[in-house]
Amino acid sequence: MLESLNYSLFYWINATPASPQWMISLAIFLAKDLISIVPLLAVVLWLWGPRGQVCAQRQLVIKLAMAIGISLLLSWTVGHVFPHDRPFVDGVGYNFLHHSADDSFPSDHGTVIFTFALAFLFWHRLWSGVLMMIIGCVIAWSRVYLGVHWPLDMVGGFLAGLSGCLGAQVLWLIFGEALYRRLQAAYRFCFSLPIRKGWIRD
Repeated sequence: MLESLNYSLFYWINATPASPQWMISLAIFLAKDLISIVPLLAVVLWLWGPRGQVCAQRQLVIKLAMAIGISLLLSWTVGHVFPHDRPFVDGVGYNFLHHSADDSFPSDHGTVIFTFALAFLFWHRLWSGVLMMIIGCVIAWSRVYLGVHWPLDMVGGFLAGLSGCLGAQVLWLIFGEALYRRLQAAYRFCFSLPIRKGWIRD
């Protein structure tokens, strides 16, 4: 039943040769480049921000890194234990994005962006989490639209992200404060010059 739903949703979303070229080009940008918002925003949150919020932002970045690590490990494990071919490997639909024929489920892109979005929902602010979730859904749509993933690959990525956030919260309660102090000390040592210059936050 799930496989039938997977196929039905894929055929509904997947682009065809008759799809507008501008739509395919936009989807390629969303599928390949929009994920870069994850490292860029993490760097911004760590280096800058209102003085009273920098500590909370850096704790968010640490939790986010832990969550992504856990969720990607889970995604890799599931992909190897329950391998599933990509649509173009099975000759299903149309493919508009070059991709290796590795395991499809869960989606690594989906795992990362949904972990990111859920981290903002849980540990930042509702509006930022909702915005990141919208971006996550857009990336998920684009990769199905271009034919490199099944819709349920993205559901798997969401579930992996949720598991990663829950795991990170447990680890944070055990190791979080000590880890934060050590990373903060290492940051101040390595970036002492730009901190003194006022280019980045202490």
